[in-house]
Amino acid sequence: MSKTPVWKSIALSLTSEIAEGRYSTGDRLPTEAQLSAKHGVNRHTVRRALSELAEQGLVHARRGAGVFVAAHPTDYPIGKRVRYHKSISANGKMPGKKILTLTTRAADASEAEALQLEPGDPVHVYDGLSLADGQPIGLFQSVFPADRLPDILEALTETQSVTKALQRCGIADYTRISTRLTARAATVTQALHLRLPEGAPVLFSVGVNADPNGVPVEFGRTVFAGERVTLTLNED
Repeated sequence: MSKTPVWKSIALSLTSEIAEGRYSTGDRLPTEAQLSAKHGVNRHTVRRALSELAEQGLVHARRGAGVFVAAHPTDYPIGKRVRYHKSISANGKMPGKKILTLTTRAADASEAEALQLEPGDPVHVYDGLSLADGQPIGLFQSVFPADRLPDILEALTETQSVTKALQRCGIADYTRISTRLTARAATVTQALHLRLPEGAPVLFSVGVNADPNGVPVEFGRTVFAGERVTLTLNED
């Protein structure tokens, strides 16, 4: 079993300290010399760790001044009535979505089971990126039953919001009826979209949303950038 590189361990330690509020946005991190002494490594190793955080968008360097915290990992609640834009705005950040593809295809076995369909039934699929202050925090895929929601793709094109698109299709409210989380390593494609190194830690979420009558309306898969998002449980 391979060991975690020292530079990555330092990067994870600094990320945790930022997430815990030990360093606030705009604060200067300890110098390379201080971090080298703290972790018992040379400056090259510390520099590699800081470079990793910079690639994640968590810190930025100012020539002659040091390395400063750019942003905290975003708290993202998992609950029955979580709405993306509202949750991100509550963190003081600007929410955004980017459409990657909108397609219609046959449902696979897992999608059919989640949406109470037959395998091969038509589904509308929305692939996109979730953004916070312009930075990608999640790569998602939302799958909708095409026969129940024939106009969802047009509504998504116009609104780029699942909540608003569902409302346009007559679904005034919906709730999360199941969520499953697993830890993974980013694939090449996921890393490219999320601006992460290949193999970086990500959180994989699978969830099902249903209308007030309990009928499933959305099956969602999301890959969250592990170092940019803190998932929290919300019972509301």
